[in-house]
Amino acid sequence: MAAESPRKTTEPRSKTLSIHVVTWNVASAAPPLDLSDLLQLNKDNLNLDMYVIGLQEMNCGIMSLLSDTAFEDPWSSFFMDVLSPLSFVKGNKGGVNICLKLYGYYISIVNCHLPPHMANNDQRLEHFDRILEMQNFEGQDIPNILDHDLILWFGDMNFRIDDFGLHFVRESIKNRCYSDLWEKDQLSIAKRHDPLLREFQEGPLLFPPTYKFDKNSNNYDTSEKKRKPAWTDRILWRLKRQPQANPQTQRPPAPHFFLSLRSYVSHMMYCVSDHKPVTSTFDLELKPLVSTPPITLMPEGLWTMENVMLISYSLTPDFPSSPWDWIGLYKVGLRHINDYVSYVWVRDNQVSFSDGLSQVYFNISDIPETEGQFLLCYYSNNLHSVVGISKPFKIQRGSFLAEDPLGESQPHI
Repeated sequence: MAAESPRKTTEPRSKTLSIHVVTWNVASAAPPLDLSDLLQLNKDNLNLDMYVIGLQEMNCGIMSLLSDTAFEDPWSSFFMDVLSPLSFVKGNKGGVNICLKLYGYYISIVNCHLPPHMANNDQRLEHFDRILEMQNFEGQDIPNILDHDLILWFGDMNFRIDDFGLHFVRESIKNRCYSDLWEKDQLSIAKRHDPLLREFQEGPLLFPPTYKFDKNSNNYDTSEKKRKPAWTDRILWRLKRQPQANPQTQRPPAPHFFLSLRSYVSHMMYCVSDHKPVTSTFDLELKPLVSTPPITLMPEGLWTMENVMLISYSLTPDFPSSPWDWIGLYKVGLRHINDYVSYVWVRDNQVSFSDGLSQVYFNISDIPETEGQFLLCYYSNNLHSVVGISKPFKIQRGSFLAEDPLGESQPHI
């Protein structure tokens, strides 16, 4: 009798995600009317999975600070007006480090604004090191930032061009001889001497220096100070060190996590600030380390406005649940985690639990304006984030549309 061959385990398929990073020192200016070029919305085939937007100097004036206490800042509001219809959800505030766990990989996103002026290069490097040292994340078992699989670091880093005079720099820019300036770029010099900084990669500087311009023009500084142009606005990335090659085969292990740069450009058309915005588009190729989402949400039965409805959800065995976890009901196109139509505490409203599957009830009979497309989000108190999203569905008077008209589309949080 022939022995049965062992069943092969199915490895998770590799995924490719496209990430568009924006950094811009907006110098307290209001948003321009059109940001299509900045966000690549003017392209026919928009193939992006995630936007990462970092702004500096958003609210420097007294009136801006006063108004921001009562209203959302105009830049965040503007970006959300543009991106919400495309199912992108807010995740940005300037001057922060955001830690994400994506398919089991840790990703850190750092937006910074380092000290200005030519003579303060040592201060800039000290701040760079201090930012890395001060990253302490809330949550369970989050590793040190240098052990994260990817760090995206961008912002107004304020590095200048040493030694060369103003005339030489401007003539090099006029003749597009940018390579003549690279060797005196302070960040490039620092990377040659600092082993940790050298681990951060950057695309080639094939665009004009992005600072300092006269506002509402493409002319470099014509004021009395006549500041020397510089590439102050930068986008860097660092991949976690890969395991060493096998000494017997001399072949490195197959990469399961790889970032490739698709574009690194400035956008000269925007003139509201004395800085030009800079963007990078990346393709992130990865093989998922986890195949099962921590939370699976399933609206049960026929969702009509007259009924108390059930939500079934399942948790992975290692999920750190809490009595303070909650499930929110949202309209598709939500802008913020607090934009729920209604919510329930998972423990208070639980009606059954068996074999890892739980059910909670949701009373929607007294919720105004519930017709339309909705989704459910599970918020984890221990992880301080949304960890599960249902597929969109409809609530109607007396009827329920089970099929999702949006297909597999889900908002990106």
